Amino acid sequence: MAIVDVIKAKAAARNKKIVLCEGEDSRVVRAAADCVKEGVAQIVLLGNEEEIKANNPEIDLTGVEIVDPATSPRLAEYAALLYNLRKAKGMTEEQAEIQAKDATFFGALMLKAGDVDGLVSGACHSTANTLRPGLQIVKTAPGVSSVSSFNLMVAPMSGNQYCEDGMLVFADCGLNPTYTAEGLADCAIATAKSAKEIAGLEPRVAMLSFSTKGSAKHDLVTNVQEATKIAKEKAPELALEGELQFDAAMVPSVAALKAPGSKVAGRANVLIFPDLQSGNIGYKIAERLGGFQAIGPICQGFAKPLNDLSRGCKSEDIVCAVAITALQAE
Repeated sequence: MAIVDVIKAKAAARNKKIVLCEGEDSRVVRAAADCVKEGVAQIVLLGNEEEIKANNPEIDLTGVEIVDPATSPRLAEYAALLYNLRKAKGMTEEQAEIQAKDATFFGALMLKAGDVDGLVSGACHSTANTLRPGLQIVKTAPGVSSVSSFNLMVAPMSGNQYCEDGMLVFADCGLNPTYTAEGLADCAIATAKSAKEIAGLEPRVAMLSFSTKGSAKHDLVTNVQEATKIAKEKAPELALEGELQFDAAMVPSVAALKAPGSKVAGRANVLIFPDLQSGNIGYKIAERLGGFQAIGPICQGFAKPLNDLSRGCKSEDIVCAVAITALQAE
């Protein structure tokens, strides 16, 4: 069974409720219907019901709950919640009432209030439009310094001698341009958790660098070394090693020379890149030259699951994002 089918089946077993914020987009409407039809999750679709149905007459929305933020009976309650969360930042009650009518903010307030289990948006809005409500309303998980993202990299059918699990997890490839040592450590811990919960992997985490075990000296190397130390202190149960060059992390013969005795080197399945530049370049090389399927980026580190879509996504990509979001919901 393909990894996407496995993820969808696992999500279906959890029966979580996910809000889709962009009822004005036909791809999102189609995905909402498909999610319900396939049993991937319960769906709340935000938008004007008459307009959604008029613009998508061919889509059967039976079982999809449609909520219009502008006319919802919960609007006053959500506006009050938003005001209490943001009044220290200068937001007035009038501003909160106006802001709460915005679909993405409304969805984030639903998530904060516990009325849904996760949120997916971004098909026709910017990443900032999705992440801003997440950071202001849902906020980061306790003990997490910053949100991050990961990509699930599925090996081509022909297999790969350095990918014994059939997939790898890369982070961060799509969100934070730079990391402090603490932020990078939090990214590593969150990505290991995601690898286990979503991909079913037993994570073996490599903290990547252009140095292996002190072979090079530079501030960039020092940051990865410090992140490795922090991650081990925060999550001593994790199989985590650093700093490692890519070949030392993936190739057993190289690992034997550069990091002998390591339980991670030579067989890592979770790769933590030192910054967004290297992560983004790395996953696209694997995708374009190596034939890997890239699923993501998927957000992590929020107190509750919230995910951003690519504006070039297809409806089936949205269904996959819904399934992953459901698996992130505890």
